[in-house]
Amino acid sequence: MKIRNRLNPSNPCFSFEFFPPKTDEGTAKLLKTLEDLTPLEPGFVSVTYGAGGSTRDKTVELVTRIKHETNIEAMAHITCVGHTRDELRELLRRLADAKVENVLALRGDPPQGQKTFEAVEGGFRHATELVRFIREEDFNFCLGGACYPEGHVETASRDDDLRHLKEKVDAGLDFIITQLFFDNAFYFDFVERARRVGINVPIVPGIMPITNYEQVHRFTRMCGATVPMRLALQLERVKDQPEALVQLGVAHATVQCMELLSRGVPGIHFYTLNKSPATRMIVSALRSRT
Repeated sequence: MKIRNRLNPSNPCFSFEFFPPKTDEGTAKLLKTLEDLTPLEPGFVSVTYGAGGSTRDKTVELVTRIKHETNIEAMAHITCVGHTRDELRELLRRLADAKVENVLALRGDPPQGQKTFEAVEGGFRHATELVRFIREEDFNFCLGGACYPEGHVETASRDDDLRHLKEKVDAGLDFIITQLFFDNAFYFDFVERARRVGINVPIVPGIMPITNYEQVHRFTRMCGATVPMRLALQLERVKDQPEALVQLGVAHATVQCMELLSRGVPGIHFYTLNKSPATRMIVSALRSRT
């Protein structure tokens, strides 16, 4: 099933992102987590691709297992980091041979210790080049990409970022998923600006339930997302109370999702960090209201 066919404002789907565990035990736990998610009828799950392609084989293996051993559609993340065209072509062939139909095409973050992104010889500098390559090679994937409601941290302005995104979409994307955000105003403003420049593919909001105080600060520093002042003060008050912090994170994300759904988003993508209880609580609450 192509993900683009599941993104429908009249029947929005919920999707979940996971990263490949390092051990067989971790993989078994993750497959159990997916089993627990099945009653919530996820539209799809995505599997990330470690820095420098460090989880390449595990990503392919896990996506293949999800595709063939569960009733959940799967999408593989692919990045440009550390790979030549030939290596990426072989990787895409492996996914196609495994009957995987959906790919999220990303540039990827610079490897640890490297401040700026540098393409390897024979590789790609931008996700736009990767998207164009996949289309020119005639792979029949449904292609997703990333977008940044508050602007990519490496671009000079949001207008520049939007121009780059338009090029990427025009290269052959079927849909885009946003970076995490905690204030819906950023999403709605971004969608309006994107539509004005002719970006007409579905724009799926990406939501990360806050479950750890230090973690949310680390992620927001990395990606440039803004934590609203009121939420920041609330988090500060409960930072040493794990259960209260999770309850606050779940409540905030649930309210975010309710507003997003009320205004016609085509789906919601959850960044789970391989911890599903918070996400299950949110989706269960949302399902109970429909």
